[in-house]
Formats: sequence, C-alpha cells, structure tokens
Amino acid sequence: MSRGRRVDVLVVGGGTGGVAAALAACEAGCSVLVVEETDWLGGQLTSQVVPADEHPWIEEQGATASYRRMRAAVRDYYRRNYPVLPEVAADPRFNPGKGRVSRICAEPRVIAAVMDELLSVHVSRGLLDIRREHTPVAVDVDGDRIVAVTVRDDRTGAELVVEPTYVLDASELGDLLELAGVENVTGSESRADTGELHALDGPADPLDQQSFSWCFALDYRPGEDHTIDRPAEYDHWLGHRDPFWPGSRLSWWEVPRTLVPFQRMVFENKDDYGPGSDHFDLWRFRRILYRKHFEPGLFASDITLVNWQQMDYWGGPLVGVDPATRAANLEHARQLSLSFLYWMQTEAPRYDGGTGLPGLRLRGDAVGTTDGLAKFPYIRESRRIRAEFTILEQHVGTAMRAGLDGAERFGDTIGVGSYRMDLHPSTGGRGPARTYIDIDTFPFEIPLGALLPVRVDNLIAAGKGIGTTHVSNGCYRLHPVEWGIGEAAGTLAAHAIDTSVPPRAVRADGHRLKEFQRLLELRGVQLSWPEELRSKLEYY
Repeated sequence: MSRGRRVDVLVVGGGTGGVAAALAACEAGCSVLVVEETDWLGGQLTSQVVPADEHPWIEEQGATASYRRMRAAVRDYYRRNYPVLPEVAADPRFNPGKGRVSRICAEPRVIAAVMDELLSVHVSRGLLDIRREHTPVAVDVDGDRIVAVTVRDDRTGAELVVEPTYVLDASELGDLLELAGVENVTGSESRADTGELHALDGPADPLDQQSFSWCFALDYRPGEDHTIDRPAEYDHWLGHRDPFWPGSRLSWWEVPRTLVPFQRMVFENKDDYGPGSDHFDLWRFRRILYRKHFEPGLFASDITLVNWQQMDYWGGPLVGVDPATRAANLEHARQLSLSFLYWMQTEAPRYDGGTGLPGLRLRGDAVGTTDGLAKFPYIRESRRIRAEFTILEQHVGTAMRAGLDGAERFGDTIGVGSYRMDLHPSTGGRGPARTYIDIDTFPFEIPLGALLPVRVDNLIAAGKGIGTTHVSNGCYRLHPVEWGIGEAAGTLAAHAIDTSVPPRAVRADGHRLKEFQRLLELRGVQLSWPEELRSKLEYY
C-alpha cells in the first residue's frame, strides 16, 4: 500500500461534475487527484452515454463559460478529425448527431477525448493526477473533517491513501458519503416533512429511488442480420406488466408527462431513415452521428443512442441495499436493455406491417465496450447530503409558485439551470413502482448552501449529491447543471485554500460571499437569469 499522498483537492468521481470541479481547481493552481471508477471521464456524457439534456438558450446563456467551451471543443473535434461537409462545418451550432434531445448530440468516445484534452495541460503541469478504474474503499475522519481516503485500483488491488485538504463528492451514487459517515438522505421524502406537492403521501421511503437505465448505441444496416443471442431474461420482460404501464415492457409504448400512453416506433415510416424526413421518431431522438453531415458514402448508417422509456429499470434501487442486491439489480437492468434490443430485432411491429428489424446493430465500439452496453448505467438519483440548505419543489416548481414571477431568488446563488422536474418511475421501496412525475419548473438558480453538508467541514458536494429532495433532484441532475455545481465546488475549494476561509464561513459572511460570487463571475459563471427568461417554460 502506498501511503500519505497529500493533495489540495480530492475529486471523487470523474463524471460531468467531477471534470468541471477538477478543471476549476487546477485553473486556480490547486493540486488535484481525481478518482474515477470507469476508464472514461465525463460520466453522463461518456461512460453512461447520454447526450446532454439542455434548455433552449444554452448557446448564449444558462451555463458556465467552461461548459460552453467543452461543447465548442466537441464540435471542433469533428471539424479537425472528420470529413465534415463545408457548409455543416461552417455552422457555429453544428450538431454532430442532429438529435432532437440536444443541440450537441455527439459520440461518447469523442466527448471522452475532449474531456482528456481539456484537462491535459494540468496533467503536464503536474497539478492533476487522474486515477481511472479506482474506487474509494475507506475514509478516516477526525471529528468534522475527512483526513484521509483510501482508494483501490480495481485492476490490481493496490491501494493508495490520499490526504486531501478538501474532498469534492462528484460520485454517481454517493457511496463516499456512507464511507465517511456524512449525513445523507436516500429515496423519497414525505410530504409531511417537506411540504412538497409531489412528495410521498405517507412516510418517507429511502428505497423509493428513480429508475436507472443501461443504455446502448445502434446503427441500422437494412438487409443484414445482426440479431443478438436471446437474452436469459427475455421471456420475463416480454410478459412483464406494471400497473401504470399500458402493455408489455417490450413494446413501443411510452408514457409521457401527461401520463396518457401512446406508441412511437424507432422508424415511423419508409422515409424516416431516408432524406428529408423530420419526424420525431425514436431514431432521431438521441441520434449521436448523422451520416449526412459528412462526405457522401463515408458512413453507411447514422448512430443513435438508446435511452428510451422502455428500458428504464425500476425493479429495485442501487443505494441503501447490500452488495448482492445491488449486483442483482444491475444485472436485471442489463437483461432488460438486451431484451428490448432483441425484441426490436425479432418481434417489434414495423411501419410496413411486418415484424422485427434485424438490421439494428449493437455498436459497442461507439460506447467503448465489447458487450455493446454502456460502461456504466445512467444514474438519475444518488445519496444526497443533508445540506445547510435543501432545495424544495416550492422553490422552483410552477404549480407551487402560482402568481410568482419565477423561481426562488437565492442570495447565495452560484449558478443557474433550467429543466423540468423529470422523475422517471421509481422503485417503490414499500410497494409497487411509482409512475412518472414530470413537473413544469421556472429557470432556476443553484444555492451555495445546497453544496455544504450540515456538519463535515472539508467536504463539498460537486454533483447530483447536493441538498435536493427526491422531487427537486429531477431538475438539478441534468448535464449543464451538474457541470455548474462541480465548477462552483472546485472554485470554492481553491478559494478556501487561498484565503484560509472555510466554505461555511464564505456563505455565512455577506462580504465574503459576494467576493466568492465575483470570483465565479470572472470565470464566466452566470449567477441569475435575465428578467425576460425567469418565467419561461421551454425545455428543448
């Protein structure tokens, strides 16, 4: 065991928030060690293969300058390395996949390369050490401070003890919080406790957590047969029914925010895969490479990303259960995704009246795996710190802010975001799974108090684990918001080291808080929305 590696900042989790945190801390001159359990940086955008969910103003505002720099670097990567058509390359808003869900749908491996590019200079400076395929396994605590974190190389078993000044939790599930004894919340709160309109009508349920999804990428080769082996759990999922779902889990059924079910195919008609069609079919929803953006004949097919409702797994949670149960739920989620693919290839109704699309081909190379599925499941909900300030539905949800001019204005704002409270079906720890909760929200601010634990002094939340509830997490978990949280956390840790003023004292003192907010603005962090957008309800 290697002992006593001292760093200014330990970032646990190299996902969307973790990369932003490391970038901000390094740019402020701090030594940083990043621990990431996969071999790709980027989290939701890369190892979980989910194109960025963003609001419609993202190109001009509503995100940090570094987030937009990352998006510009993705576009530039294609311009430098792919034969992009000149008229497409000239478009400053070039969308590589021309997907409907985002203005920057791109291949996960491209975004992973961009993440490495963004951080590369700090590795060369000797400020940044990235430990991939490493996991925290133990934490030493002295009173209200974390003094050491032991991380294990998952490939060799070797362990490293890290002694950080500050720890930033950007992990996907918040396991570090449990290891360190940091007060945290899991699952769904009670309406009696939070006053939220859409909280549980009954006692809190720690095991009632949002579903997660094991995503994958496909291309389409008509006339070819790329049918996978029949998955072990195929018959189970084909016959599976839930009370709120209109049919088999393996179907074209969707349940939208209105909760009125409808069906939508991967291709809606004969023109959907050809030129000129602009239908909102599943193929276009999260498409990550559009072949017609490039020299004719270069790509035989588009590539699309499958993160659709049909393969959300709500059969059991990943947090608050024993390792065997977590492993079983992960495997069931994998089986559901593979079963949905097999159903599409063999039994799915087609627009022409036939069944099966054997030309759908699993593209493991596009997601960096040999089995074809993403490196890591798409995580929507983790442990959440008990924070100095907890964001509630009534701070941002339109139904609870009737007659008001927008979301709550936070005096300690450290960023902004905009998205619906989009909660996928949850696991229903004490009973059957619960259906979608999809609530309108106003464009919102991110309060500093939500990043600060109630007790531990040198830990800062830098991702999905901030002080939200099960309900409010639904709009604070998206890509640009998580990036903004991470950037603020990295900047705060560096500022606390530079000034010898702990984060809690920064928030508590009006003068110090304004000084920190000015520092964020110098980085290009937007702290509030302009008046003309505060009451808008647009999401794509």
